[in-house]
Amino acid sequence: MTLEEVKSWTASRPTLADALGIEITAITKDYIEGRMPVDGRTHQPMGLLHGGASVAFAETLGSIAAATRVDRTKQATVGLEINANHIKGVRDGWVLGRATPVHVGRSTQVWEIRITHEESGALVCISRITMAVIDLPAAPKTA
Repeated sequence: MTLEEVKSWTASRPTLADALGIEITAITKDYIEGRMPVDGRTHQPMGLLHGGASVAFAETLGSIAAATRVDRTKQATVGLEINANHIKGVRDGWVLGRATPVHVGRSTQVWEIRITHEESGALVCISRITMAVIDLPAAPKTA
């Protein structure tokens, strides 16, 4: 999938990623990148980036990355497990995320997502997501 294909695919319906301001910025054969604002949409009450927003960002990147590795006419990818370690607080600006594959197999995929602060480059969060690869039901045969 190209960046343009992903953008048109994700633009077809409103999602949590839209509500959080998440943008996909690059797709290569080795990784997928995006960015997310650190503002009122993604803050927790103390004015810091909400850990749940970081996890939603990581899951968005990992899920899209996994989908780019299958034939979406025959298979889908769904999340099995995600974990995250929150390393550094951020109050404003943007965070950048990069998802890289750890394992891409027939039935599972594992992706590592590193989230950094755009301005300082500091590591904000590191996450790992495990995705299941499932077969889509065959289309009903017509007579």
